[in-house]
Amino acid sequence: MARAQLQADLSVDLTSGRIVKDSSAECPRGHVANNTRIRLARALARRYGLPDAANPGNGRKDQGRRMAGLLLADRAAVRRALRTAIDVAVLSLAYGAAFLLRFDGELPLQMVKRMVFTWPYVVLLELGALYMFAVPRFVWAYVGLREATRMLWAVLLAAVVLLGARFLSAWAKPWSGYVEYALVPIGVIVANTLFAFLGVAGVRVARRLFNESRAARQRPRVQSVPTLLVGAGRAGVMVAKEIASHPDVPFEVVGFLDDDPGKAGLTVHGVPVLGRTLDLVEAARATGASQAVITMTEARGDVMRGILALCKDAGVRAKVIPGVYQILDESVNLSRIRDVSIEDLLGREPVELDTELVRSFLQGKRVAVTGAGGSIGSELCRQVARFAPSELVLVEQAEYPLFMIQQELLRDFPPLAIAPVVCDICDSARVESVFRKCRPQIVFHAAAHKHVPMMELNPGEAVKNNVFGTCKVADAADRFGSEAFVLISTDKAVNPTSIMGATKRVAEMYIQSLSQVSTTQYVAVRFGNVLGSTGSVVPIFKAQISEGRPVTVTHPEMQRYFMTIPEASQLVMQAAAMGHGGQIFVLDMGTPVRIVDLARELIRLSGFEPDVDIPIQFTGIRPGEKLFEEIAFDAEKMDRTQHQKIFIGRLSPVGMDEVRRRLVLLETCTSAASADQVREALQQVVPEMRRSMAPALERPEPERAGELPASPVPVAAVS
Repeated sequence: MARAQLQADLSVDLTSGRIVKDSSAECPRGHVANNTRIRLARALARRYGLPDAANPGNGRKDQGRRMAGLLLADRAAVRRALRTAIDVAVLSLAYGAAFLLRFDGELPLQMVKRMVFTWPYVVLLELGALYMFAVPRFVWAYVGLREATRMLWAVLLAAVVLLGARFLSAWAKPWSGYVEYALVPIGVIVANTLFAFLGVAGVRVARRLFNESRAARQRPRVQSVPTLLVGAGRAGVMVAKEIASHPDVPFEVVGFLDDDPGKAGLTVHGVPVLGRTLDLVEAARATGASQAVITMTEARGDVMRGILALCKDAGVRAKVIPGVYQILDESVNLSRIRDVSIEDLLGREPVELDTELVRSFLQGKRVAVTGAGGSIGSELCRQVARFAPSELVLVEQAEYPLFMIQQELLRDFPPLAIAPVVCDICDSARVESVFRKCRPQIVFHAAAHKHVPMMELNPGEAVKNNVFGTCKVADAADRFGSEAFVLISTDKAVNPTSIMGATKRVAEMYIQSLSQVSTTQYVAVRFGNVLGSTGSVVPIFKAQISEGRPVTVTHPEMQRYFMTIPEASQLVMQAAAMGHGGQIFVLDMGTPVRIVDLARELIRLSGFEPDVDIPIQFTGIRPGEKLFEEIAFDAEKMDRTQHQKIFIGRLSPVGMDEVRRRLVLLETCTSAASADQVREALQQVVPEMRRSMAPALERPEPERAGELPASPVPVAAVS
């Protein structure tokens, strides 16, 4: 029917297969209808494999493409047939070898008959089992342990069927003499199972080895760096395996170092274990290693510093693989191996996520992240994307950071629906429009002004963005029925001395009061500084060191709690999934770190000696700063949750009417109000707000040889 219609409409000569006339040829040349008909005719001709008479060249090209496709299809069919023939040959040889082994190479005539009689059935059974486990679909060049496991299950299934047939035949032998020919000896079945597995897996492994050796010969030779791997655990073995499978990587693993006495003298993935970590200097001299890669993903800060000191004594360069925060897919990307950073020396313990709880919270949901281009916001986007939301809405005022995180997510999570939205959270109409269009079910509110001294100089902007911007987003979440709203707060909201900290406390108060009258679950998550954020002191220190300038620290006793950005983001998701509305979650920040010790370690990591090559200067505490950050109010009772690093601080929420009355006091402070006016208004809204009681900077004493704490410490950025 289709060919007849095609011939009628296009006047197709079915003998030659050419379009000889278009029924719409009466249309003037260039007429829209005529052009449309021509395009349709050519599309139909291509569909039915017919060349176009109007353009014979296209017909020849189409014919060439069809012939090429047929040749490729034939080639693939031949390849599949050849592989099946190889499997049949291997299974046949395995079956014959099993009989020879069982009877020591001297087969009785009766056994020869049984072998010949049962051979086609056994081979077909085993071949069917291989197809059942999709073994023929495996690419031989990439066969591995997972594929070998499937092959083993296939031959075991065939063996079970053969054993069943063996016992069934023995039972039926009295009723039929021919059944005797089906009595395959049990020893033959066992040996055949072993030989079949070794044969089927062996030919595939041989093909893989051949391909890899050929590829290695074809790759350009690179100068390899003799490398020691410090840590022969799971991560170390993964690194050794990746290096071995990538000859073009300029690493040559010459040995492992591991403190497990049971591994001493052994070989792990073809690499010898040369001794303990303390033997690094001797091992480097014996092997000529010029580089050491630390492959212990959960090493404490003091252990990392000790290994770094040994590397310095041995004259080898120290590198490290990413921690468990980054190795989330059970694989190691060799391009991620990097120099040791300050995060490694702080030695935070890895976060253990309740992945099922977080997945049930995020999977298939429309999730919005405000401040998506910032340090915390962008990492939240990366972490949320791992749990397959139905859509990820990126809300950001600055277009370039928004573009960068959008491109990264498109590259790393191609199936994910991403909606980049340029939006100022202080613009009520724009926020309303975004929520009406996107209808986010989960909202992570990370947009905020966070830099303490900068907000002291621009107090009205802190109130406008951190307080009223938060109110606008939180109200929109309520109006458009979001399931959960998560406010990213700060430890500076505890007994705040800064305008920034006080505005974040007001934001906490607002969402707590809103949770009492809304079906949306509003929670806040408090934590300290994050290393690597845009407000972090670490980039400032690094710039000062690279330029050879003195490193400036505000006070010798200045301390801060620290976290890594990935750790903070993961704990935020965990706390959000646990929330039921109205809670203020407080993250375990570990032990506080002296900023001067942080500066010293960064100087050493850069290859200099503090106070010798690079001096440290103390500049005095800035407005709004504290010497020590606090974790919770005295009035709060810190309740434990099921997660060891998350606590709940329960302050009695203030009623919505009272909160709105207090916010009226701040409405006049969003324009040109002075810092004193803003501070006075904030003190009326936040009674626990204090004036900065930081001591004046005295003459700096010669610093003791300060070290970062030996215990695991959180990581973060200092405002």
